[in-house]
Amino acid sequence: MSGSLAREARRPPLTGSTFIRTLAALDDVPAPAAADAFAQRLARWFDWTHAFSLSAALVDAPARADVPAFGGEAALAADEREFARVKAALTRAIADAPSGGAPQRRVARPLKDAVVPPEPVAFATQRQRYTRCQLAMETQIVSLRRRLRSTLADRSATCARLAELDTVMEQVVGAQERALLATVAGRLEARFGQLCGAASAGPGLARFHGEMQGLLLAELDLRLQPCAGLLEACRMSLIRS
Repeated sequence: MSGSLAREARRPPLTGSTFIRTLAALDDVPAPAAADAFAQRLARWFDWTHAFSLSAALVDAPARADVPAFGGEAALAADEREFARVKAALTRAIADAPSGGAPQRRVARPLKDAVVPPEPVAFATQRQRYTRCQLAMETQIVSLRRRLRSTLADRSATCARLAELDTVMEQVVGAQERALLATVAGRLEARFGQLCGAASAGPGLARFHGEMQGLLLAELDLRLQPCAGLLEACRMSLIRS
């Protein structure tokens, strides 16, 4: 049995989100921890100030008689369009990541029989392109999440508590998430070395680019989940009104 097949045979079944499964499926990346380990870490992320904010968000608020107008289906449709626009824009940025999003340079025609060495491919370039996509996701999704949270908060007292709860979760879980996601690009370096080695191009680099794009798309899905939840809460509040 070859080394790669032996690793596959020893690897436990992958669980968790698409992002976790995609990351864990890369060679030399450990399998995710058990679910109870995550619950224990989550509890440690909340200090007493966060616990106070969380308690305030969960406590029953007095009924509000002066709830601003929600805007109905038109406002919901506008939020859905914005969600789709942000997702499409970030998906395009991820599709352009392997090339850096820049047009190909025009190369002068070489002399007859001249040997043109391939351009070297460094992992630093791939890492820069990955982190650039992460920055675009962070910038656009944070703005989208605030918009959806504001829409939800204006719907009712119950929805306002849900929006406040999301604010607390973004402060606590979001901070930890950003710290963990910032390490992903560096963890790809070993995979880059496995597939590309000293080669400047070829099937190995193409495969790495495909895996990098797959991981970025999975990360995009992960980052959009809170926004999708807020948008669904807005839909449900409209149905129940």
